[in-house]
Amino acid sequence: MALPVLSTYRLQLRGESSGFGFTLADAEDLLDYLDDLGVTHLYLSPILTAAPGSTHGYDVTDPTTVSPELGGADGLARLSAAARARGMGLVVDIVPNHVGIDSPQENPWWWDVLRHGRDSPYASFFDIDWDLDVDGRIVLPILGSDDDAADLTVDGDLLRLGDLALPIAPGTGQGTGEQVHDRQHYRLVGWRNGVCGYRRFFSITSLAGLRQEDPAVFAATHTEVARWFNEGLVDGVRIDHPDGLSDPAGYLVRLRELTGPDAWIVIEKILAVDEALEPTLPVAGTTGYDVLRQVGGVFVDPGGEPALTALVGSAGVDYRAMPKLLAELKIRTATQTLASELARLRRAIAAAAGVDHPLLPEAVATLLTHIDVYRCDYPGLAAMLPTALAETQSAAPHLGPALQVLAAALAHRGEPATRLQQLCGAVTAKAVEDCLFYRDARLVSLNEVGGEPHRFGVGLAEFHQNAADRARLWPQAMTTLTTHDTKRGEDVRARIGVLSQVPSLWTEFLARWEIKAPSPEPATGQFLWQNIFGVWPLTGQVTDELRGRLHQYAEKAIREAAWHTSWNDPDPGFETAVHTWLDTVLDGPVAGQLTELVSQLNPHAASDALGQKLLALTVPGIPDVYQGTELWDDSLVDPDNRRAVDYAARRAALKELQHPKIRVVTTALRVRRAHPETFLRGDYVPVLAEGEASEHIVAFRRGTDIVVAVTRWTVRLAEKGWGNTVLPLPEGTWVDALSGAIADGPTAAAQSFSDLPVVLLERHHG
Repeated sequence: MALPVLSTYRLQLRGESSGFGFTLADAEDLLDYLDDLGVTHLYLSPILTAAPGSTHGYDVTDPTTVSPELGGADGLARLSAAARARGMGLVVDIVPNHVGIDSPQENPWWWDVLRHGRDSPYASFFDIDWDLDVDGRIVLPILGSDDDAADLTVDGDLLRLGDLALPIAPGTGQGTGEQVHDRQHYRLVGWRNGVCGYRRFFSITSLAGLRQEDPAVFAATHTEVARWFNEGLVDGVRIDHPDGLSDPAGYLVRLRELTGPDAWIVIEKILAVDEALEPTLPVAGTTGYDVLRQVGGVFVDPGGEPALTALVGSAGVDYRAMPKLLAELKIRTATQTLASELARLRRAIAAAAGVDHPLLPEAVATLLTHIDVYRCDYPGLAAMLPTALAETQSAAPHLGPALQVLAAALAHRGEPATRLQQLCGAVTAKAVEDCLFYRDARLVSLNEVGGEPHRFGVGLAEFHQNAADRARLWPQAMTTLTTHDTKRGEDVRARIGVLSQVPSLWTEFLARWEIKAPSPEPATGQFLWQNIFGVWPLTGQVTDELRGRLHQYAEKAIREAAWHTSWNDPDPGFETAVHTWLDTVLDGPVAGQLTELVSQLNPHAASDALGQKLLALTVPGIPDVYQGTELWDDSLVDPDNRRAVDYAARRAALKELQHPKIRVVTTALRVRRAHPETFLRGDYVPVLAEGEASEHIVAFRRGTDIVVAVTRWTVRLAEKGWGNTVLPLPEGTWVDALSGAIADGPTAAAQSFSDLPVVLLERHHG
């Protein structure tokens, strides 16, 4: 029987060949610590066999086996049994949308398709565009240029090019490498051609899409998952990127049938800020990016918006033009980065409608600029597509005839409708998260998956309403602050968020730094300055590790932004200038001033970090603690956030219980374990502080026996103090689980927050 999930702790597993290992056995060794911390379930990154050396596990090459590198089926069984013995359980991340094909010989299904083409029993497993090549071959964009095909060599039954090995179809291996290549079921082309013969994960050619809509594919890819539930090894699954599938809702129905009614299923569904999760889905909810935005947002001071907007304006960025920039990025993504997917969609539209139109690509790309969600074919979003069509028609009347062709095709549903939605999600991800969020420098802590930087923080009315709705509709959705995909760790975001409280101070420091260490380009500089500030050590000590991490991050950030350099066309001159500037910052007089500012603002950053952590652990939902974040964490985007975690330090901190963050985490997790009904099914009611500093308190009641209150906007608070502010507690006597203090009735805020900037009150029964 499945154990109820009260909290999770995310572990990033990886084999030894990835550089450093963290296996199922290592997870087993942590069980005593995680049990003491208060966690009920280990939440494992993908454990199915992935590409050798994979650092993340999302490039699964064999979905039918638990990775031998991680410990195999026996390792999973041992971990599960050891967890059960402690009353704990497992949740596993699974990847239904795609598999890894970077090393074709490692993926037996893909290898067989390349060898046998349409005659392979696995040909229908992959979403292959058999019509792209005139000879019906699979187009593989893996060459530096088309001319590289001349360098192919024959090695027995293999075609080789450097480290790349590809299968030769039976009876076709005679002649030169180029001659043999011309007889294969695949055609190798240069990646710059902009064509690809299969659906990818976004634009990543090393990840090939699966056709989960085919019952045979679903059965084959979920045999091992079914075994986990049949044998009681796991209690739940996290579903990676279901929006990439042709029919996410249908897939989730089949998954629910496979796992049974009690399994905890959460989905990596990126909701727009005003988008509600489709209520008919048979899942517990999302993986929590919506909550991440809300929890972090209440600590952003709206008073800082005008000054920070003016600051990016001084770098030549018209912030009011951001929506226009996003539209341009979406069009560029659709017509260039995802040109192959757009061309395939166009052919599907023309085939269904019985007529083509020269403006179809432009019409589709423009239409996608009027859709602000990953996909809009869920029943609850039925009005969105016709609205987007109307807006497109109004904004670009010349596209009217092409839009009619599109509508005629969509009326048939089927392939055109499916591919439009799949393209929509890919365009949104690549344009927003992977580009715009690396350009918007106003307050980069807002540039998070599921976030909306144009909205400067979250008001308490919005926060409370969202929490109450979640308690009513999705009480077991995941809540989180940090994931393997967040752009910055939770504590880094908390520190950067403090800049909203001191925009003038930040502007002053930045002006000084730009004189001493002028950045190569102002807008890029403003973006990177905030991130440097976010991870700068309190001690001011610049280690080789920190230097390497910042250089790696800066290079990724400027390439993702694709303003002055990019992954496909790197500009060595600009990149060298950025790296040189970064060393000037790290080694010059600015370093001391950075340390000065970080020291000045650190109490406020720590307060916000503790506040958002307690909220995430107590608002409606099932909280996840990302590995290591029970202590301060200075991680940036992946791979930085997948570094090894020092668990010896965390064991010591848990034993001593002096570090404020681990104190908050373990106390909240233990309180959750002691009050399962309250946190799984209890209601959520705002508690409104009274007095002159009431705006500095976020408080609420859970069920009848828990009250949570946290402090915010502490820069202004430190100047004026609490004054007559009180927290009106519900009737009865309450004890703070963090400090042991007893309270009842209206309680002075100065008294409540004398020990920590957060309180977690349990009803006291004498």
